Amino acid sequence: MKFERFVAVRYLTRRQGLFAFITTLIGVAGVSVGVAALITTLSVMNGFQTDIKDKIIGAQSHILVFGRMSKDTYQKNIRLIEQLPLVEAAAPHIYGQGIITYAGQSVGLIVRGLDPEQEKKINTLADSVEEGSFTPDWPEDAPPPLVLGSELAANLGADIGDDVVLISPQSISTSAGMFPKMKKFRISGLLRTGYYEFDNTIAYTLLSHASDFLGLRQGTTGIAVKLHNINDADKAAAQIQDVIGHGYSVRTFAQLNSTLYAALKLEKTMMFIILFLIIGVASLNIAGNLILLGTEKLRDIGIMRAMGASPRMIRKIFMWEAMVIAGLGIVLGLLLACLLCWIIATFNIVELPGDIYYLTKVPVRMQLWDIVAVIGGSCLICFAAGLYPAVKASRVHPTDAIRYG
Repeated sequence: MKFERFVAVRYLTRRQGLFAFITTLIGVAGVSVGVAALITTLSVMNGFQTDIKDKIIGAQSHILVFGRMSKDTYQKNIRLIEQLPLVEAAAPHIYGQGIITYAGQSVGLIVRGLDPEQEKKINTLADSVEEGSFTPDWPEDAPPPLVLGSELAANLGADIGDDVVLISPQSISTSAGMFPKMKKFRISGLLRTGYYEFDNTIAYTLLSHASDFLGLRQGTTGIAVKLHNINDADKAAAQIQDVIGHGYSVRTFAQLNSTLYAALKLEKTMMFIILFLIIGVASLNIAGNLILLGTEKLRDIGIMRAMGASPRMIRKIFMWEAMVIAGLGIVLGLLLACLLCWIIATFNIVELPGDIYYLTKVPVRMQLWDIVAVIGGSCLICFAAGLYPAVKASRVHPTDAIRYG
């Protein structure tokens, strides 16, 4: 062991006095609590972000292509898109606006048309159906089926089997003038994605019925695309744009939900900065501990200087002292964070209201880069805290240190 490390470890383990022991313990504990709090908080936030992302992608897809297409055009474009190596599957979709009326209530919504069999290839929307189905076994003369989001159905007071009327923003011309286009649908199912924005604003029906209601003549308003790897979304979007031409809009899931993702990212960044102050406070304890050590070991410093130790060696002794305290604190904090995350993920300590979050347990997801950032930042700030005491101790004159120590 080098001289500097040997002296630093000896000073740390052989210091006399209860006060010196307590200050060292506070320094280690402060770093431990700060690291554990920061990693645990970031892991919980990652869990919520991942859960929200899964809900959004599960109800949509990785990439959406927008643009009115005839039946032959969208079938041709789907074949072209599915030939791309990054693409796993593609399916037609229809998005349109309308108004739903039931029992004297009228609510604006998004009408989404889909093919249930093809939809299974690009998302997990079918797994979100709580009651009923997209294709009920009804008589041929029954109104077309309509699946409502659970929140939308609850707000309307409607249930499976109830007839509702959809009003299209398009008007039809008659001899008496222009009238809004209306069509009767029958609720065939209730769907809960777990994302309130979808469950309160979207109604789902079969592709043919949505096309007829919106006057698309068996066409669609776009194509939904699923990728092999979600991280290739931007690259795949550019390839899809080149294949189908620039007459269509190609948007990734991140672009479609940019406001939400920006808010989540900002929230995580601010929490990182705020909780990092805990480690900053702990580093002040380390600085105070080293200043106390410099005063306590003033005579020892003078003797080492008189025996040939350079100021650089004295600085290294104090910096090693700071990093040993920080290292112990970081290791203990990391172990404590792992324990806390395991407890939160395993046991229902904090029970979430299911009607708000659609979860009963707090989701936890530890990410390597977050842990690396916390450890790296903690080492850096603890290193900075040890600089002043180390420099101050190295500037002590040997004669004065021996005389007054």
